[in-house]
Amino acid sequence: MSLHIVFVEPEIPPNTGNIARTCAATDTVLHLVEPLGFSIDEKAVRRAGLDYWPYVKLKVHESLDAFMEKYEGRTMYLATTKGGRIYTEPEYKDEDMFLFGRETAGLPRDFIEAHQEKAIRIPMSEDTRLRSFNLANSANIILFEALRQLDFPGLK
Repeated sequence: MSLHIVFVEPEIPPNTGNIARTCAATDTVLHLVEPLGFSIDEKAVRRAGLDYWPYVKLKVHESLDAFMEKYEGRTMYLATTKGGRIYTEPEYKDEDMFLFGRETAGLPRDFIEAHQEKAIRIPMSEDTRLRSFNLANSANIILFEALRQLDFPGLK
């Protein structure tokens, strides 16, 4: 049993480090879609003190197109402020994938438009001046809703 978090072109290392730690603790697969705004080579990971990194089920993809081709037919949810449904509405299942875009731009607009039926959002105040929640926090919110729906498989 596995859920999948997909960060498309992440730019800020601590966001990826935070969700990587969550993925290690929940047996969730982490996908990183290049280009990355930082290095994840062994030296950089060691220097950052990411002692949990060996426990992360990590897959790196050269582009969003390459990722989509490899996982064609899989159920994917796009986390975006432009989502039509609230993240608690879908009924999640084993092997679902949750895609998150860059911190500064989100997922590409044309990509969202092509997959609008799978676009989900976290409710926020209409009066907010913020663009959205922090990337790692958003991924945690949605991941734990999916885990809750699945009765926290393999977790104690």
